Amino acid sequence: MNAVVVNNLTKKFGDFIAVDNISFDIKEGEIFGLLGPNGAGKTTTLSMLATMLDPTSGKAEVDGHDITKDEDGVRRSIGIVFQDPSLDEELTAWENMDFHGRLYRIPKKVRFERITELLDLVGLQERKNDLVKTYSGGMRRRLEIARGLLHRPNVLFLDEPTLGLDPQTRNYLWEYIEKLSTEMKITVIITTHYMDEADRLCGRIGIIDNGRIVALDTPQHLKKQIGGDVITVTSPDCPGTLSDFNVPWIEKIEQYEGFFSIALYDVEEHLSELMKMLIEHEIRITSVSIHKPTLEDVFLHYTGRTIRNEEAGAKDHMRMARKAWRH
Repeated sequence: MNAVVVNNLTKKFGDFIAVDNISFDIKEGEIFGLLGPNGAGKTTTLSMLATMLDPTSGKAEVDGHDITKDEDGVRRSIGIVFQDPSLDEELTAWENMDFHGRLYRIPKKVRFERITELLDLVGLQERKNDLVKTYSGGMRRRLEIARGLLHRPNVLFLDEPTLGLDPQTRNYLWEYIEKLSTEMKITVIITTHYMDEADRLCGRIGIIDNGRIVALDTPQHLKKQIGGDVITVTSPDCPGTLSDFNVPWIEKIEQYEGFFSIALYDVEEHLSELMKMLIEHEIRITSVSIHKPTLEDVFLHYTGRTIRNEEAGAKDHMRMARKAWRH
């Protein structure tokens, strides 16, 4: 059964097409990753699915509810964790949870039972009466996820849930997100800048660029499409002439600013031959790295940018995304 169904969804802001005729399905209980460069349409897509933005055209259903015809049904079915903090720092953890439960009109007895259960689940029961302003970043993130689950949503939107957290806290949240999927059968839609996070958590990944879904598959299949091995060569010279070489062991050559990548098979056997080819064509080599295809390579292949470029502008993106959520 599909928890989310998207058909030809489009969003325009004047003449600008933010989301361009995208379609995909997400299964019940699946962890689905939505990756793409800043401004590619990730947050706009989530905003439409969460009924915070009206689509220009197309249709979508979340937990069986039409996003334009049954907004209340969608909102009862979803939980949302924003990129940047949305908690009241002057309230305690318990008070933040209680206020959220009141907004959803959860009866007092049920509300208190769920708050206790969720705070215990995220390891905050002993700090429930402490003001949120005394919490670490990881504790606040865990509280936000607990709050998003208070009204028992069937679909959970996590927009950069571990951005800026230390590795230990990130691992803790990964385990918790996996538990939501496997034990509670909650469908999770996650955007992230961390490729290792997407690789570990997501059953499938959709890569969105310029408002369009340019790739959608499991992490394993996406990496397999790149080739057997990847050699990244940092060089100030253009390797364009290499594309004319008729060598069966080179899968593809892609050039970017300041470096190029070569996907090939049996790197141990052909590395010396490849280096000879580069030298013969007077291509200066600054550095060489060899690795198996990663989601970073997949991201680069489909968007022309590395995820590190995205991380550099993450803070500005967070501010812009927050404005979009509030629109």
